[in-house]
Amino acid sequence: MRIYREADYDAMSRRTAAIIAAEVVRKPDCVLGLATGSTPVGAYRQLAAWNREGLLSFRSVTSVNLDEYKGLGPDHDQSYRYFMDRNLFDHVDIRRDRTHVPDGLAADPEAECRRYDALVAALGGTDLQLLGLGHNGHIGFNEPGEAFVRETHVVDLTERTIEANARFFAHRDEVPRQALTMGIGAIMAAKRVLVAVSGADKAEAVRRAFAGPITPAVPASILQLHPDVVLVGDAAALSGLGEAAMPL
Repeated sequence: MRIYREADYDAMSRRTAAIIAAEVVRKPDCVLGLATGSTPVGAYRQLAAWNREGLLSFRSVTSVNLDEYKGLGPDHDQSYRYFMDRNLFDHVDIRRDRTHVPDGLAADPEAECRRYDALVAALGGTDLQLLGLGHNGHIGFNEPGEAFVRETHVVDLTERTIEANARFFAHRDEVPRQALTMGIGAIMAAKRVLVAVSGADKAEAVRRAFAGPITPAVPASILQLHPDVVLVGDAAALSGLGEAAMPL
């Protein structure tokens, strides 16, 4: 695992964007696994700026997103399709038909999960999978549990995750209680995994994920078994790793 400790959120975002951009330059038709939430917004803003400046093109890129809220359609302002459109896709030259997000309104959610796994497999998996990290160690919406779930699946969100996401909604009661999420199998099949973290409130999750035992009680801990993981965080988020978090 490679670790980059940056001074603050802006520097972390720029480093994250640079790693994604390098993959696009290296392989213009790459498959990017993308994430939502507040952490990657700065990186997406930087990627959009480089695209506007003509330094980077997404024309041949395919993207697959980790998850979507069950019950929210693409026009809902808190859906992850809406998030991706507003924060990245609307601002770069990626083709809409090459961007993929689970269908939160699927009449048969289990069938949608199977379809999504088949899609990712048909694409050959992701070349680079971007991940955030939940306070409870979740990646995507793979919540702490008794076992790692390999397949894309419908998950009941924990109270802590609901509470963390409530800030994006007008009222806590509006936060969906379920989501469709890419499973651990597809995440671990990525050729490279890029984890971006920011803030002192993530320090304990980072420590448990990367310096603690591998356990489904901390879903991100499975990444210790991946052969190519890059962790990018600001100093506060990486403070629990001590010497291991020195800049590279």
